[in-house]
Amino acid sequence: MITTVDAQFIKSASKLSETPKNLEFPEIAIMGRSNVGKSSTINSLSNRKNLAKKSNTPGKTKLINYFNMSLKDEKEQRKFILVDLPGIGYARVSKTQKADWEKNLLQFIEKRSEISLFMYLIDARHTQLDIDMGTLEYLESLGKEVWVIYTKIDKLKKNEFSKLKMKNRAKNCFFVSNVKKDGVELLRKAIFERIN
Repeated sequence: MITTVDAQFIKSASKLSETPKNLEFPEIAIMGRSNVGKSSTINSLSNRKNLAKKSNTPGKTKLINYFNMSLKDEKEQRKFILVDLPGIGYARVSKTQKADWEKNLLQFIEKRSEISLFMYLIDARHTQLDIDMGTLEYLESLGKEVWVIYTKIDKLKKNEFSKLKMKNRAKNCFFVSNVKKDGVELLRKAIFERIN
């Protein structure tokens, strides 16, 4: 079993130039639409209730947030940096402010070479939204390694969940309920193996 032995907030950055330099551990970015469950997923992975602050207001996370995390199995401990990116899509802000955020986010994705993996979260109830498909295509066009994490699986009926799993069984896909903690251990194990 893989456990989280440490999880700490490092810093926030509004743009690439403010991001931490020379971090000695692998960086994994977590991203997705506003209110898809990024904060809940970070809290589940870290086994900390309020490491990442949750919000009911879409688009509240405007900053790139860095977290130091340590995972451990029976033999060893491995560290990585989890990078929480601002939610994409809807936000209650001016068009100018939204355009600035998007520009900074794109610059970060394209230029932050330290990111070794993107975990892209999709609400399991809405799996084919243009914004998600477009973002995944964009990340893949840049040659980035991407895992798809389907969140809120507890909201699906059993047959809907079975269909979703069947449709995505050959890809790097994970299925998580942050309410029931389903799939969290499997995701933690995959991250542990990935950062070896």
